[in-house]
Amino acid sequence: MEIGDIERPETGCPRRTRVRNRSLDRPVIGTALSLCCVLLTAGCGPRLAMQMDDAAHRPNPMLNANHTQEAEVPFVTDAKTAIPLHTWQVDFGSESASRRTRETADWVVASRDHRNMPFAIVDKVNATVYVFSVGGQLKGAAPVLLGMGKGDDVAPGIRDMPMSRIPPADRTTPAGRFLTAMGRNSRGKEILWLDYKNAISMHPVITSLPKQRRPQRLASPTPLDNRISYGCINVPPEFFTDVIHRLFSGTVGVVYVMPEARRAGS
Repeated sequence: MEIGDIERPETGCPRRTRVRNRSLDRPVIGTALSLCCVLLTAGCGPRLAMQMDDAAHRPNPMLNANHTQEAEVPFVTDAKTAIPLHTWQVDFGSESASRRTRETADWVVASRDHRNMPFAIVDKVNATVYVFSVGGQLKGAAPVLLGMGKGDDVAPGIRDMPMSRIPPADRTTPAGRFLTAMGRNSRGKEILWLDYKNAISMHPVITSLPKQRRPQRLASPTPLDNRISYGCINVPPEFFTDVIHRLFSGTVGVVYVMPEARRAGS
């Protein structure tokens, strides 16, 4: 096989790869069908879509800020005491979180934009994911690895591009609101799909490329070395099992990936 014909090392997903062995398409097709069934089972039909469109027109903290410029600090290192609770505030307990992350969580719960589904917020500036129950209770937070390139959009034309030809600057984790469902990649590994079309998912950290030192990057005290993936979101394996799988298995969820370099919606 040529370089462009091998499975992508990121997740084994079909993005940016041309696989000549057609038997590898079957797990991908099965995953797509499973995703559609889960969405339909959860009631994601025209009525729910219309409700989500309505919610999108409400004031949303993700839509009015440049996160790089408006973060209080480049990254958060010390746990902060939770501010006193009011009816519209989500309790982060002793977890560190930027002001924009807290405002986004408050908005999600107050506006019911998550439609009574479990949800997660990914703060790319601080390379951290926060996971919440349907009632808005924080169930866990963990460091994440993100796309090597800084930016909030999927670069045009890279879906059909061999991985070896994707410039580092185009290996981005897109920002936005994603309806999610558990599935499996072409290697049978369990993942949480965010953007199936562009093969963006959240999954346990990849360890098959030792020179990338991904587990060590996750364990480092700052997010300065957390940009290494092709766009997928890597999390600690135990966090994926104990938090992601437990909350998102068998149901549709929502993942909010906060922008880092542009004003969302601009």
